[in-house]
Amino acid sequence: MQLEIRPDPAEVGRARRWARSRLAGSGMADDESLAETLILLVSELVTNAVVHTGTPAVLRLSLPGAATESAPVRLEVADASTRAPAPRCADDDATGGRGLALVDGLADRWGWSQEGAGKRIWCELDRCEQPGEGAPPACGGGLTAFEGLAFEAV
Repeated sequence: MQLEIRPDPAEVGRARRWARSRLAGSGMADDESLAETLILLVSELVTNAVVHTGTPAVLRLSLPGAATESAPVRLEVADASTRAPAPRCADDDATGGRGLALVDGLADRWGWSQEGAGKRIWCELDRCEQPGEGAPPACGGGLTAFEGLAFEAV
């Protein structure tokens, strides 16, 4: 599944809505922790593409079905900029500069690669394993990695 993104900040909201509808269509919206984490990652990676490249981008989601429940969920954003993603050190008062730190903290894996005249940034989230009775789910990433921090949904 993929969505073409214009270099316009309004596209971030459209990308989140699109991703939510794909999650609902795949039945993964029932896993609220995974869904919310994925939506936050969509927001961060699409924002980076729109703000830092000024070029169109393509958002891709790979949502495994029930038959491949243990396969990770994969998110990719490809853009036409060859500029490598660079984590920044944001001051306490800064309103930006924390996107890649969030991706690093929330995703189980992430990376990037040159692709033609541009690049592809990707991240993966592992699906939760079904626990035994009374045990918490075993999954990586997730918003609990940032417990105590407040995030504003836009």
